[in-house]
Amino acid sequence: MNAIRHRSLLPALALSGLLVATAACGSSGTLGQVPTVPPTTAPSIDPGPPDATPAPLISPSPSGQPSSAPAASPSGAPSPSVPVETMVIRAYYVLDGDPGVEGLVPTLRVVPKSAGVARAAVEALLDADAIIDQYSRLSTAVPGGTSLLGISIKDGVATVDLSRDFEAGGGSASSTYRLGQVVYTLTQFSTVRAVLFQIEGRTVTTFGPEGIQLDGPQGRADFEAQLPSDFVDRPAFGAAAGNPARITGTSNVFEATFRIAILDASRKVLVDQMAMATCGTGCRGTFDVTLRYDVPKAQWGTLRTYFGSAQDGSPQDIRDYPVWLTPA
Repeated sequence: MNAIRHRSLLPALALSGLLVATAACGSSGTLGQVPTVPPTTAPSIDPGPPDATPAPLISPSPSGQPSSAPAASPSGAPSPSVPVETMVIRAYYVLDGDPGVEGLVPTLRVVPKSAGVARAAVEALLDADAIIDQYSRLSTAVPGGTSLLGISIKDGVATVDLSRDFEAGGGSASSTYRLGQVVYTLTQFSTVRAVLFQIEGRTVTTFGPEGIQLDGPQGRADFEAQLPSDFVDRPAFGAAAGNPARITGTSNVFEATFRIAILDASRKVLVDQMAMATCGTGCRGTFDVTLRYDVPKAQWGTLRTYFGSAQDGSPQDIRDYPVWLTPA
């Protein structure tokens, strides 16, 4: 039986490699190299690409040139490497944690450049092993072996046809998460506002063993229960934060007020700022916050969201994930 693959939270994340490039969305300063850290039992984190703007970006190599990959020649003889353009897309997984912290989270995937960005995004989502092996706190509710059979977009609705594996196994929580993962992954594109699900060519009205009712195309609002209290959509998990860091997302907390902090590699708090969403206390509102911070060199840091308890102000629903920090 297939089910969501959760992992326990680890106390630290190892750091390695080089960030590929700055994005056009506000990064500034030199990126530098990731500092050496002491040995750790946590899996290493290879720096991801810079966070993407709503339109997919071409992701250059550290030299600024397109990356290279071997290509097979028709004769079968070795052929020289040829430049392969890539683009950055977003795939949504599940960040493990307690209630209020666990929920959907964006990640960045580098894929070959293609006009079929929606297909590329879903295929990257289904190909989850590499990224959930890389990041110990990520999991996916999509059953292994699920294949994308077809996808089309018309009038803002993406019709996605998946193999029968997609609805196999798991309870209602797992089934709802996997639907949400696909919906959030496809609605990253401005041309898609909702997703109509098909299984082996059949439009789905009742999904999974628990019989989840799907009343037509599904949008992001249908999966708010699969979000944490404070959901950061940009920057993505493991992406460059930029400096200043622009942080956007949605929140549903008491009186719509919460806090966003940035910590450096030593877990020192660099900035901790109050934020306010457009709605709260039972409704989910949007937020858009800019944080300025100071680091002497490029390094992995932590983006943290939390809110104060209505009773005594104690921190609640603390959600941490890694971001790449750069000098201003």
